[in-house]
Amino acid sequence: MSFSNNFARALVPVAIVAMAAPAQAQENDLAKVEAHLAQVQSMTANFRQTDQKGRSSAGTLQLKRPGRIRFEYSGGDLLLIGTGGKLWFLDYTVGQSNSWTLSKTPLGILLSANPDIKRIAKVMPQSDPRIMLVRARDARRPEFGTLILAFVRSPGAPGGLMLEGWTAIDAQNKRTTIKLDSQRYNVGVPDSAFNFEMPKKRK
Repeated sequence: MSFSNNFARALVPVAIVAMAAPAQAQENDLAKVEAHLAQVQSMTANFRQTDQKGRSSAGTLQLKRPGRIRFEYSGGDLLLIGTGGKLWFLDYTVGQSNSWTLSKTPLGILLSANPDIKRIAKVMPQSDPRIMLVRARDARRPEFGTLILAFVRSPGAPGGLMLEGWTAIDAQNKRTTIKLDSQRYNVGVPDSAFNFEMPKKRK
């Protein structure tokens, strides 16, 4: 089975049904995740997004810690941008915008300057030793949602892990899966990448 198929099968149900890995493996793997996050200050990639209804879209991603991320969808009419404090969804086709406090969304875990991984995360056991799935959810703040991070073990990547994507599950249990490719770590991402113009309201 290809990794992409394995990824798709593994990500969707694992947050609910999987048990935690043994304690020593948990500690070692979570330390690697913390090392990966600490070493990655910026990233660019292509992404494909799939929602829980199976609808798919693609585009480019830019990330800069702490708190900044930009999903630019193909066609240029949709943007999802984290600006440090807020996460904005901008639809230029219909002239609408929505925003949320970034720290109260699942992406807040990924973009935090100092995520408390060992307190909020568990490693899910996998039959394929190349893959690591990490389920992050703050039990003190369940309304912030859940993030399931998918890594491939890769000695040349930061912390020995290559981030392949994630599934975000919000407080309403809506799932959005992101699959990455062409990842580049610690490349120059200008602050201007996270600027945007508000959509003009359509009359």
